[in-house]
Amino acid sequence: MDKHTRQNVAIVGGGPAGLMAAEVISRASTASIELFDAMPSVGRKFLMAGKGGMNITHSEPFDAFLARYGARREALAPMLEAFGPEALREWMRGLGVESFVGSSGRVFPKEMKAAPLLRAWLHRLREQAVRFHVRHRLTGLERLADGHYRLRFATPDGERQIEAHRVVLALGGGSWAKLGSDGHWIGLLEQAGIPVAPLRPANCGFDTDWSPYLRERFAGQPVKSVGASVIDASGTEHRRQGEFVITDTGIEGGLIYALSAQLRDAIERDGSATLTLDLLPGHDARRVVEEVARPRGSRSLASHLQSRLGLKGVKMALLHECLSRDDFADPGRLAPAIKALPLRLVAPRPLDEAISSAGGVAFDALDEHLMLRALPGVYCAGEMLDWEAPTGGYLLTGCLATGRRAGLGAAAYLASAR
Repeated sequence: MDKHTRQNVAIVGGGPAGLMAAEVISRASTASIELFDAMPSVGRKFLMAGKGGMNITHSEPFDAFLARYGARREALAPMLEAFGPEALREWMRGLGVESFVGSSGRVFPKEMKAAPLLRAWLHRLREQAVRFHVRHRLTGLERLADGHYRLRFATPDGERQIEAHRVVLALGGGSWAKLGSDGHWIGLLEQAGIPVAPLRPANCGFDTDWSPYLRERFAGQPVKSVGASVIDASGTEHRRQGEFVITDTGIEGGLIYALSAQLRDAIERDGSATLTLDLLPGHDARRVVEEVARPRGSRSLASHLQSRLGLKGVKMALLHECLSRDDFADPGRLAPAIKALPLRLVAPRPLDEAISSAGGVAFDALDEHLMLRALPGVYCAGEMLDWEAPTGGYLLTGCLATGRRAGLGAAAYLASAR
């Protein structure tokens, strides 16, 4: 067993939350800091998320930004107020990485990639004497009589045990298991009496019962410039505009992810969810009614809708898919359906396919520093906490802000114990 005479902190998890906790503690204390990760290198999910362009945060007004965290808005507000979008961008500048605001309000590094940011960050952490241990999978956590903790890890060389004065757990959620987030920590915490909400898919696609025709002809095609809405259990309508993709089993894409929490909850509650599509968000309902009812002469209905409203391809296929033959042929029913087409969804895609997960360590089990009340000296951060947020920089900002809060809590204890 590795023994330490100076104060030491064990951080388990090398994603954004764990790395931020390491940075905060290393700046605020003289403790020995060791960071452990089960994967062969740290930041793997961070790098994967940045492959198509590293959307690190969002520039919208703070009240709107905070609202994206839904039911956990109040719990996360103090952390996001202390380290929100502007603070995050300033932190990036300190690493030599400039950022810019895209046309949608999303914030990206100027190079668009995650790798330069991660390289600069890891270099700084190593300069601050943070030591990294990869291929270390946490298998045990035990509180000792002196209030310290013994951690057990499975490694390629067998079991390894260490003792630590303080522990920060940043073990991720349950999506993308191949990148390290597999929820294996749930059993360890539940054995210690920590309440953990079941992990559920978030920012995910959904299944529906496509006809063979639509599946064979349109799977993989984007549905662009549409509106979508869903009504939650309280009767509140949630509406977004954007695009999504038809898949073999259903639908996925940014527009769907933005409504995935409400859709998933409706399926859990009612057995299915209705996503209402506005196929022509740029046209008001009156114009659609007028154009559909306009005499078309010898032209087919399909030609008429394409020439008057620009409806064709996958959007026409969705109308045929969701409407009966009689409804499609009746202008009085077809026109309203173009603006409010009901699509029945029957299941979210599996957790491991989701971008992120909902559920995790309950906030009631934590104090204001994100320390577990039942395990004094153990802090939790990142996606393993019970919160969720849509894509668009909200997830990453939340992980960094909670990692910072947990790190500050551990550093404050270390300072008081000198």
